[in-house]
Amino acid sequence: MTDAAARGAETVPADLLRAFEAYERAIMANDLDALDAAFAPGEGTMRGDAAGLLVGHDAISAFRGVRGGVPPRSIERIEHRELAPDVALLVSISRYAGGGTGLQTQIWQRIEGRWLITAAHVTPRAQALDRSVWRTVGDPLFQGAWEGPLEGLTVAVKDLFAIKGYRIGAGNPTYLDSARAETTTAAAVSDLLRAGASLRGIARTDEFAYSVAGDNAHYGTPPNGALPGALPGGSSSGPASAVATGQAQIGLATDTAGSIRVPASYQGLWGLRTTHGLVPRQGLLPLAQTFDTIGWLTRDGETLQKVVDWCLSYDGSESTESVFGESGRDLPWSFAVPTEARDSLEPQTREAFDAFVEALRAGPDAPEVAEASLGDLDEYLAAFRTVQGAEAWRNNGEWLREHPGAVGAAVAERFRIASEVTADAESGARTAVESLRERMHDATRDTVLIMPTVPGPAPMRTHRGERVDAVRTATLRMTTPAAIGGMPAISIPLLTVPSTLGPAPVGVSLISRAGTDIALVRLARRLARAAAPLPPKDPA
Repeated sequence: MTDAAARGAETVPADLLRAFEAYERAIMANDLDALDAAFAPGEGTMRGDAAGLLVGHDAISAFRGVRGGVPPRSIERIEHRELAPDVALLVSISRYAGGGTGLQTQIWQRIEGRWLITAAHVTPRAQALDRSVWRTVGDPLFQGAWEGPLEGLTVAVKDLFAIKGYRIGAGNPTYLDSARAETTTAAAVSDLLRAGASLRGIARTDEFAYSVAGDNAHYGTPPNGALPGALPGGSSSGPASAVATGQAQIGLATDTAGSIRVPASYQGLWGLRTTHGLVPRQGLLPLAQTFDTIGWLTRDGETLQKVVDWCLSYDGSESTESVFGESGRDLPWSFAVPTEARDSLEPQTREAFDAFVEALRAGPDAPEVAEASLGDLDEYLAAFRTVQGAEAWRNNGEWLREHPGAVGAAVAERFRIASEVTADAESGARTAVESLRERMHDATRDTVLIMPTVPGPAPMRTHRGERVDAVRTATLRMTTPAAIGGMPAISIPLLTVPSTLGPAPVGVSLISRAGTDIALVRLARRLARAAAPLPPKDPA
């Protein structure tokens, strides 16, 4: 607040007004030390906004460190109410220099002679379009059929799918400028529209879908709808954030190495990677055709079931018989935990998962849960990366040579490594892929694999360089076996683990044999029901 001239300021006690003004100056300067000092220490302090609730001084401090500054604003009105001795409520209206107003609600308490914030809620100015989430959006952008099993649902489409009259942007502005408008709409998009869903908009992707973090050097990083201040997961970052924040009910996305499952885990969503080749890929910009797969993100299992029942049936009816002939059959109510995947988990995720399995075994609808071995996960990752890199360079190398410097540093480095894959290396990796694929088929012949989707919760947005690379490698070790096998894999939001930013979701993945996609979703919903009455999943 400038010069304490806001309406209502005269009712605020002088020492509280000084503390409030100091806090506003720290906000404008993004003085992190001063902002930390303005909030009461301890685990009871709270801060909420449209993105979610943070509890505890440490979680609030971690979030503030990744948020960046606030646009210039001034306080034009403030209301004060005394709640109790040394406890006050302040509600203020801020006007932004760039237009729009916001609302701040704070509870201040005098602690050891100082006024400190113990709870705060921020309502920012309205945004017509979050460009980190959407490339273009409408209400709707395209109207689907007026009736059908998906009537009334809206879809966020990853910016890799052809939509008639629009260009494919692939998460890169230079690519978007060089592309031509599409003359037809991708089959996977049309299928949803025929069922009654409407296209909400075209959502962001990591550049060329060549990442699992969710950041984008050109358009910014979409918000994590479950854990403010954390990475959203990629490369289907835009559709995942749109669904998690309630801007769409369905995310149409792709999964090459985990690009549906990772953001589903990070943001507490249901995410299905389908059997390779089951959903038509016509009209999809490829990254690596050997592994590229189409799937969906939703906030609940019921919606996902509606999608797969329509999109994976023979004739687009409510039949549950897939083109692979197996999806209509129920999968066994038994699971196997890959020991190598469990050993790869971060300690708190392993603790939460073990507690989940133990409680599941003791529950009223207890399945059989055994152990299994997939072999060295680094073998899967090495073979996958080599084949993926060779195909990614064949698909995009010419364009990248013609547009030097057009992609962000991290993706550019991945393409540089991909350009060095030799024919002999690719041939050897393809032989390894075939052997590993048979291993995965054997492991799922009579059971379903169960494990956490990723090693741990979403990293903070400030994590860069070696830290993100380490998380990416550890994550791919767990997500590539399903990709190698060409199998359906679903991530279900069933675990909660501690993180620097607060309690964080981690998905539980199920992997089943090829062609059992519809049955896999049914099994996942049964597992979620069986887990519902279990004890709290947060080991802390």
